[in-house]
Amino acid sequence: MDKEIRDFHLPRWNELPNIDLYIDQLVSFLEQYLFGYIKSDNEKEEKIITKTMINNYVKHNIIKPPINKKYNKEHMASLFVIFVLKQVYSINDIKKLIHLAIETSPIEDAYDRFCSELEKAIRIVFAEKSYVKNSKLSQEQYILRNVVQSFANKLYVQRTFLKR
Repeated sequence: MDKEIRDFHLPRWNELPNIDLYIDQLVSFLEQYLFGYIKSDNEKEEKIITKTMINNYVKHNIIKPPINKKYNKEHMASLFVIFVLKQVYSINDIKKLIHLAIETSPIEDAYDRFCSELEKAIRIVFAEKSYVKNSKLSQEQYILRNVVQSFANKLYVQRTFLKR
């Protein structure tokens, strides 16, 4: 497992900026964490995150509109989840998964749990291990575990096989 994978980290809720960001700042912030881990929608496009993508998520009610053209912590957290999961799920599926997560717990808890599970899934998959069965997981926790593992599996195949 290389150092980049071992050190993969998404900012937790309390690590997200406490100030609202304009869209250019938001794009830079997201790319700082996701560059190298997600692919662009368009293989000819080098940018993995664009203002147009974010504006489309607002237009299609996937995220709430910005307030005075600024994006808050809720927007940032939602966009991290969206950009990771759109590597393996449709936008409609992602919308349902986000709704499931925030209907069962506050957004900051759901987001932090997503980050922790994603990081754990990536480390497990790249170490070529598997999850230990845990019968105490709720249905929501079990779904989350499978969702993040699907991203980790795709990332592993891309980095170890398709990159050749």
